[in-house]
Amino acid sequence: MLQRNQISPSVDLRNRPAELPSLAETFDAFVTYLLRQYWVILGTAGLCLFGGICYLMTAAPSYTALATMIIDTRKFQTFQQQSPVSELPVDSSAVESQVEILKSENVALAVIRDLKLNEDPEFIGSRAGAAGAVLDFVSGLFAGSAPPNEFDRTRRAVRTFQKQLDVRRRGMTYVIEVSFRSLDPERAAQIANGVADAYIVDQLDSKYQATRRASVWLQDRIQELRTQASNAERAVLDYKKTNNIVTSSGKLLNEQQLGELNTQLVHVKSQVTDAKAKLDRIEAVVKGGVADATVADTLNNQVITKLRSQYLELANREADWSSRYGYNHLAAVNLRNQMREIQSSIIDELKRLAESYKSDYAIALQRQAEIERAVNESVSQSQSTNQAQVTLRELESSAQTYRSLYDNFLQRYMENVQQQSFPVSEARVITRASRPLSKSHPQTLVVLALSALGGLIAGLGLGVLRDLYDRVFRTAEMVETILDADCVAIVPRLSPSQLKAPVVVRPNLPVGARMIQRGDEPVLWAAIDSPFSRFSEAIRSIKVNADLNVTKPSKILGLTSALPNEGKSTLAFVFAQLVAQSGARVLLVDCDLRNPSLSRKVAASAERGILDVLSNNATLQDTLWRDPETGLAFLPGATRSRIAHSHEVLASDQMKDFIDGVRSHYDYVIVDFPPLTPVVDVRITAHFVDSFVFIVEWGKTQVQVVERALRSARAVNENLLGVVLNKADIAAMSRYSGYGGKNYYYNSHYGRYGYTE
Repeated sequence: MLQRNQISPSVDLRNRPAELPSLAETFDAFVTYLLRQYWVILGTAGLCLFGGICYLMTAAPSYTALATMIIDTRKFQTFQQQSPVSELPVDSSAVESQVEILKSENVALAVIRDLKLNEDPEFIGSRAGAAGAVLDFVSGLFAGSAPPNEFDRTRRAVRTFQKQLDVRRRGMTYVIEVSFRSLDPERAAQIANGVADAYIVDQLDSKYQATRRASVWLQDRIQELRTQASNAERAVLDYKKTNNIVTSSGKLLNEQQLGELNTQLVHVKSQVTDAKAKLDRIEAVVKGGVADATVADTLNNQVITKLRSQYLELANREADWSSRYGYNHLAAVNLRNQMREIQSSIIDELKRLAESYKSDYAIALQRQAEIERAVNESVSQSQSTNQAQVTLRELESSAQTYRSLYDNFLQRYMENVQQQSFPVSEARVITRASRPLSKSHPQTLVVLALSALGGLIAGLGLGVLRDLYDRVFRTAEMVETILDADCVAIVPRLSPSQLKAPVVVRPNLPVGARMIQRGDEPVLWAAIDSPFSRFSEAIRSIKVNADLNVTKPSKILGLTSALPNEGKSTLAFVFAQLVAQSGARVLLVDCDLRNPSLSRKVAASAERGILDVLSNNATLQDTLWRDPETGLAFLPGATRSRIAHSHEVLASDQMKDFIDGVRSHYDYVIVDFPPLTPVVDVRITAHFVDSFVFIVEWGKTQVQVVERALRSARAVNENLLGVVLNKADIAAMSRYSGYGGKNYYYNSHYGRYGYTE
């Protein structure tokens, strides 16, 4: 037995995180997808391209004329500044708004009325071209038979007009492009220019109407403001008269009087202070008895000045005489007496001045008191006047406000009258539409390119849908991913040319010998006749995998499938032949007791089979059939009648004893079981089968059928050796996983030496 390296049980491949495919794998998958669905993609693209060509051949040509306008805010700027409504700067949203106005129904109706488009068959009649005729016919089936009236024709014309009109802004500029598509090039240019003109007229009319409405409103408002201003001014005068508020040079009279009294009060207070200071000084001098003391007013007093002169003269003489004749000289004493008399006279004069100062001080105090009383009275009166002025200021403010509003609205009214006489539009045409020289629709290259591109995209989408709904097994990777089982072999489908077996000379066999004879199905001997073919190598891989299975012995191999006609019995016979040809002792048992198709193919005349052996009605040697070419031993499943409870036969102890008995006499025991889905026989055979080989027909058996079959037969799934993809189309498989490239060894090298499939 061959052995293989084992993966550590601690490594769980199913729990391994999924890896993202590389760029090369993604590209390879895309290429295989194109190879797999290329006819769908090309066919769909061809149909769409053919449809585009038909459209180009049947569609009526149309022409597009283009006119350009600009939103020029600097135009007639002088008049715009006189507008009664404040002009906002034109921004991006404003330009887009003008674009929508150009597309509006109001402009469309103006052009339709001017050009009488509601009588033009292009706008209200049938569509042009073969495609238009078909659409008209279909729409006519659902429309009424009554002829359209004026309103219906206008609505149809508006709908067609807006559909063929295209208005867009050129980049981020203030330029607007107006294009119109028509069957007549002259008509297209005429309508494009008509749209631009109608838009300008609409703008002028809207401005005229706006200024007119503003004038009417301003007139009413001016009259109302004039009345309100007059009433407010009259209320100010009445309030002044009631509250005795008199102003002079913009100021209240009591405020002016209060200011003057304040000035006088300050001056009187200064005089009181001076008089008080003089009085205090002279009283201090008189009280001190100092005759020669200096007082400001004594310098101007002639009496005091004369007395002082006399006093100074006597003092000089007294000093002279005292120095000559002595201090006590009679003449000196007389002089001193005269001096004392002069001092007494000076003091008396000072007392008289003090009384004068006292009188001045009293007068200043009295005047200060009078002025303060006048100030208090003026302040009191001013406070009452100020309280009244609060209301007065409100009345004056209201009157001033009404007067300002009246003047402002009057000025605006005059400006509006001027604006109404000369309305201004911010838009102007910079390029008028001219007759187009060539058609604009349909664009041949664009239609063909879009048809081809749309066809390719639709084809790719249909191919993806076909792949999504293609829920059959086509690659070994699908088997391993979906069923979590090894794909042990991919058996190719054999064509009739590959089944022409060579002529083989066989010895004469005695009559009644239980020898397998070649019948009408050469596929059963295809591996023997072509041992180096891909078909044979695929069958051999089943044995290799069985020998490499060291986890448990695979001596008793059971072959089954999900549905009938998947080639299970044929593979069982071919596999048994190849193993027997290698020199091993092989027993092939047909356990499909419900439908022993293999027995009918290779031992059609067999009268006894496995049931006779299990019931001890015949020995194994008396029941076996042999292949003279390979030495294969075959135990047919021949039955005289159909068995309803065949699963009980397979689950019996006799069956287990039989298998245990032949296990020691044969190297391999291959059992052909019935399919899983129709019958339940295989589900109870795990007690004597080592491993199962599950046959799946390539490209036909549905994935959900196989999954359901394996879920229902848990014993088969747990003892599954692997899955065999049968009847595979090798050329088609290269479009799913590049399988054909992997078999380059068989296709190129061995084929050149005469080894055929």
